[in-house]
Amino acid sequence: MADQSGHTGQSPVAVTLAASLKRHGVEVLFGQSLPSALHLVAPEFGMLQVNYRTENAGGTMADGYARIANRIGVVTAQNGPAATLLVPPLAEAFKASVPLLAIVQEVDRDATDRNAFQEFDHMGLFAPCTKWVRRIDTAARVEDYVDMAVTAATTGRPGPVALLCPADLLRDAHSVAQARVAAMGYFPLDRVAPDPDRIRAAASLIAGAKNPVVIAGGGVHLSQATDALTDLQEVAHLPVGTTNMGKGAVSEEHPLSLGVLTNALAEGSPARPMRAILDEADVILLVGTRTNQNGTDSWKLYPREARIIHIDIDGCEVGRNYEADRLVGDARLALTSLKQALEAEGLAARKDARAALEERIANGRTEGREGAVAMYSDAAPLRPERIMAELDSRIDGDTIVSADASYSSLWVLGFLTARRAGQRFVTPRGLAGLGWGLPLGLGAKAGAPDRKVVTVVGDGGFAHSWQELETARRMGLGLVVIVLNNGILGFQKHAELVKFGAHTGAIDFTPVDHAAVAKAAGCDGIRVETVAELGAALDTGLASDGVTVLDVVTDPDAYPPITVFEGHL
Repeated sequence: MADQSGHTGQSPVAVTLAASLKRHGVEVLFGQSLPSALHLVAPEFGMLQVNYRTENAGGTMADGYARIANRIGVVTAQNGPAATLLVPPLAEAFKASVPLLAIVQEVDRDATDRNAFQEFDHMGLFAPCTKWVRRIDTAARVEDYVDMAVTAATTGRPGPVALLCPADLLRDAHSVAQARVAAMGYFPLDRVAPDPDRIRAAASLIAGAKNPVVIAGGGVHLSQATDALTDLQEVAHLPVGTTNMGKGAVSEEHPLSLGVLTNALAEGSPARPMRAILDEADVILLVGTRTNQNGTDSWKLYPREARIIHIDIDGCEVGRNYEADRLVGDARLALTSLKQALEAEGLAARKDARAALEERIANGRTEGREGAVAMYSDAAPLRPERIMAELDSRIDGDTIVSADASYSSLWVLGFLTARRAGQRFVTPRGLAGLGWGLPLGLGAKAGAPDRKVVTVVGDGGFAHSWQELETARRMGLGLVVIVLNNGILGFQKHAELVKFGAHTGAIDFTPVDHAAVAKAAGCDGIRVETVAELGAALDTGLASDGVTVLDVVTDPDAYPPITVFEGHL
């Protein structure tokens, strides 16, 4: 990534702020020019400024960065209108449990409550979408407040925080002591283990179950617990499915992996046959999931008679939607302890059942692939399932895939393969807003510059953020962007047809040449209208170190296998 820094400033307070961020491991600041005092001095501490085009995209880049780098993401913004644009990405991070730090410039302290230029109640603005928000009013407290902010973001259930910095404070000429040495910008900051007695009780339940199933959520990634989960899967002979955000928690090529089991298991889903295994479960171990609506198919996915065991760092999520045996604590510690307790219980029965279970899963995979007939379609306009199949054959377990909300996420999560435990599929499933696929991909690339990044977006969502193509080119954040160009807001149209039998007039677009948009921003753009063109375009994009946009003309009648659509479209 190119360093776009300018001349270094000399404000002691700004120096202290930058030094504090560096102490916590911050290497990238997603920000425009303000707070200028911070950005002027940050290069002296080795911090790169990624200058976004819009604040909502910048906040989402910080989110993607944090998810991949396992460090707090930092975004900066000006007061007033710029700050208001941080609300959507902070809200996504809040729901998805991603640690972000928003540093927002405030008006001068002596101008407070005087209707100063772009003055706004930022405390009130950020309170609903952050874990913690404070304003620094005294130069001597800068380090204190930075540490409080970082701690709030990274301890317990991770999440976003906001730190408000008056402009005159950052210009303060008073020297500031730098006495603190702790580094807390990684997460989880504090690993807390569940009650050992409850671990043993859970192990006894699982060992005695006839058909136990594990469902892994995004908390497995946040806890860096994928290896621990894989060990449990293998040693205890347990079938593992995932939520949308949990995809990649285990390898989907493992003989005991069930794939993504959420709200897209209707006809045409490769994972559809695995629903029967979940239906028969007598014990379900939930790991790091908030049991949200989409993840549980409107809370209908898990059998009522099943005994639920729930591991989560947030005790308020355990039992929220399903009464559960509580294992409150860090997922990695909990899974490691649970494996040890299961070994002590004895696993002979689980081992004896493994061969038949593996055979059933293998047969289910074959049945699912054969039933997903659109994966093999040569039709034009292209089917998204075929696009995913072509992409899936060309990427490996080190490839990071980001996707926009709505259909784009479901195509990626349901039709691509997690080839290793820990592979990342970065999607905005916290609040599920459109337009976040591209900036999530850019943040992921900033967090892992040596890895390939592919972003899948619809033409509707892409229009929210295509200005960031220029950011990608300028900052050297190379990635492949696949635009599923069907000329409509697909989910909106199909959901309206299912609910009302008709759709509004707000779902159709006039034609847009997204390849030309890419070229206008200095990126490579390729128009794709056939399967033959698709393979060549993917090969070209994946071989490039730059930014390549594939404008793929896609069937407007295609929709993912969402269960509530089944029988209605």
